[in-house]
Amino acid sequence: MDINRKTVSVLFMLFSTLFCVCLITANVLETKQISFGPVNITGGLLVFPVSYIINDCVCEVWGYAKARLLIWLGFAMNFMFVMFGALADAIPGAPYWDNDAGFHAVFGLAPRIAAASFVAFLVGSFINAYVMSRMKVAHGGRHFSLRAVLSTVFGETADSLIFFPLALSGVVPLAEMPSLIISQVVLKTLYEIMVLPVTVKVVGMTKAHEHTDVYDEGINYSVWRIFNI
Repeated sequence: MDINRKTVSVLFMLFSTLFCVCLITANVLETKQISFGPVNITGGLLVFPVSYIINDCVCEVWGYAKARLLIWLGFAMNFMFVMFGALADAIPGAPYWDNDAGFHAVFGLAPRIAAASFVAFLVGSFINAYVMSRMKVAHGGRHFSLRAVLSTVFGETADSLIFFPLALSGVVPLAEMPSLIISQVVLKTLYEIMVLPVTVKVVGMTKAHEHTDVYDEGINYSVWRIFNI
């Protein structure tokens, strides 16, 4: 069945909405450090890997071009959220408002965390989508599970190597930084592996519903061709 590659479907829009919500939620949760036994992680780990799973699904079903649109859309929505949060934090509170410290603890760090996350997100997400796309063509559409996991390893590694030094230097002790980065990559990859059966099912159902399974043969991988879908 032929499709118009210059349009997006309702299902693609639902994936896009969930993708943006995950990114915005992760930006807020990143401000909290949490511990699971001896492992220290950020709260963003609870939701951020979902964005990579959605990225995998979109790239697998609709191809790199629409994944590129999704990534830039997520970037724009996240940027808008952070800017409004910073603006609200900068405006003096009402006389009866007594939670300035708590609000500032979240949104006062948001610009710095957002700047780091914007760069890390773009690099990691595009690496993830590129690996997915190239491996799909190379393997003739086989081994989805393998490319989903490997693309996450490459993408999350790049993301963590950029994000944590930029966002949390001076907040997290330098000695803790390598273990934090490694634990994030390992845990996010394990997250992907644990939900892989669900991801495979969702991809299969989406392909059947959309009647499409795009192979990125001969496309331009430039990250700037945003509306070339």
